[in-house]
Amino acid sequence: MRFTIANWMTVSRVPAMFAIVWLMDRNFGWAATIAFWLFIAAALTDWFDGMIARARGEVSSFGRFMDAIVDKVMVIGLMIALVNGGYFTLNNDAHLHGGVTTFALLLLLCILGREFLVSGMRMAAATKGIVIEADMGGKVKTFVQLNAIGWLLGARMFEQDFGNLFFGDERLVISVIHYVGIGLYFLSAILTITSAISYFRRHGHVVLD
Repeated sequence: MRFTIANWMTVSRVPAMFAIVWLMDRNFGWAATIAFWLFIAAALTDWFDGMIARARGEVSSFGRFMDAIVDKVMVIGLMIALVNGGYFTLNNDAHLHGGVTTFALLLLLCILGREFLVSGMRMAAATKGIVIEADMGGKVKTFVQLNAIGWLLGARMFEQDFGNLFFGDERLVISVIHYVGIGLYFLSAILTITSAISYFRRHGHVVLD
């Protein structure tokens, strides 16, 4: 097997995730902005790698496997960093930090549990020669997760690096971006649970027989 351009793009999301997490914990100027745009670049590779692989006729089992694994590593890693970094409250909502962060952590545990359950089911299926491909529900779930992360990173970017451009009612823009991110995060948790139920309804027999 040779590493193709598409494979390099897929694997590049792992070091990008580490760099984004590091930047999320930094307080120097423009750290939040760099983190946001690095995330956008990493998220775009999730779309371009498959497109390039198909266009060049380089679709491989390794590419499909790594794409699914890397997506999970990046999403889970960044969600943990969001919870740890207090991204679910703005500075002017500091009094809500404890409750909102705890709720976000509980949702994250649901997401983690789902990923372990579905991955375990896929492993059990593989031992029987059955391949469980990602369905549309799983793809939509990942899309919403990436959007939630992007909106929350964007809210922090505007608050930290461009806050001086917003005054009075104009700060409502930052709040809207922030709450859209929280809403998408909540939606992604719901989709995570419903997609897991869908997987087990269709493929649960591999672990129940």
